[in-house]
Amino acid sequence: MTRRSRENTRSLYEIAATQSGYFTAAQARQVGYAYSQQHFHVTHGNWLKIDRGIFRLRDFPPAEREDLARWSLWSCDRRGIPQAVVSHETALAVHELSDVLPEQIHLTVPPSFRKKTPPGVRFHTAALAPSNIQLFAGYRVTTALCTLLDVAASPLSQEHLDQAVRQALERGLVRRNLLERADCSPKARHRLDRALAAARGAAL
Repeated sequence: MTRRSRENTRSLYEIAATQSGYFTAAQARQVGYAYSQQHFHVTHGNWLKIDRGIFRLRDFPPAEREDLARWSLWSCDRRGIPQAVVSHETALAVHELSDVLPEQIHLTVPPSFRKKTPPGVRFHTAALAPSNIQLFAGYRVTTALCTLLDVAASPLSQEHLDQAVRQALERGLVRRNLLERADCSPKARHRLDRALAAARGAAL
């Protein structure tokens, strides 16, 4: 292996390591892999082709919820910037709030997003403020506060919402006064107030 090849390999690994082993064709090209070289690595099994323009290093250790890193890269715009943010019930699972087991991957995308919804994924459309987003291993997720507000306005059961609010308060992920003052729909406000009352009762 030449010095240039070693440098390319190291640079690509550094990128993939922040994305649970995944990377895009554009990212590989940026560090020196021409498309012909990308084809070579896929053909010889060094890279696993996951989707159009998305690969994974074959020997990268499995990571928890690495599927979310894959969907983040899938959502990239033409500039290579991920558009999707993990949200709603899937964000609850990421934050380990409640024992809900979402059947779909919930992603919030901006109003301008135009990709078709793939099987097993549910899109929510919103222009999220940066303060409502935090970075995990290779993907973005709504903050615990934003997640609770989202699911309070969703069909999530009151039981799961009560559980999520209680756990978020107990673990210090959100402050009670923020939930009490949060701007939301009347329906979400009623459900949040019930969850806060239940959490207060459980603490007595």
